[in-house]
Amino acid sequence: MVIGMLVWERPEPPERPTPAPLSRERIVEAAIRLADADGLAAVSLRKVAAALNVGPMRLYGYIATKDELLDLMVDAVYAEIRPAGDSWREVLRSLAETTRQAAHQHEWLADLIGGRPQLGPHALARGEAVVAAMNGVDVDAIMPVVDAVNAYVIGAVRREITERRAERTTGMDRQQWQVSFGPYLQRTFATGRFPALATVIRDAAHLDADQTFRTGLDFLLDGIQARISS
Repeated sequence: MVIGMLVWERPEPPERPTPAPLSRERIVEAAIRLADADGLAAVSLRKVAAALNVGPMRLYGYIATKDELLDLMVDAVYAEIRPAGDSWREVLRSLAETTRQAAHQHEWLADLIGGRPQLGPHALARGEAVVAAMNGVDVDAIMPVVDAVNAYVIGAVRREITERRAERTTGMDRQQWQVSFGPYLQRTFATGRFPALATVIRDAAHLDADQTFRTGLDFLLDGIQARISS
């Protein structure tokens, strides 16, 4: 939502040392602490104000809407995502892995990424680092490549975070879940209706989450390399 200038450009109110010092940075830090502890449901301007020991109306001098607050929270986490490397492939791998690490540190991030483009300063700096690393790649291919990596990461992260949440809700980890459904799958596969699936589940390597993520990322990067090198 745009109200006058975007929040990134809007100046903050003059500093008031009493009853408590306040800034957008402090507001965002408090909101992130709430979200890290109890999810996005715990984040509201009223709850953030209470955490900062100020009245809710005082926050409106810094942030006009909750959507602005969420945008600021996401951008603050993007500061933790620092893709690095000596080649475009290394940078894209670093982008994927550091984004995943940030989402594991801040599970609520998985609920907010993947929609409209993030245009905050840290998101733009991340984008600049990635695009600069692709110097020499056909300019028309750059954004489809970056979008493909982002889509892979977002999908993988959301699956992983959903599984972690399910583990907390049910008290069953992946191995326990597999054991509980094992007899059902054995009976189902014994019917012979799903031979290909039965073979894969029975004979293929069972990778952990890290191995699954990195293997899928390798497949994707290999495909990108083959496409842009042809």
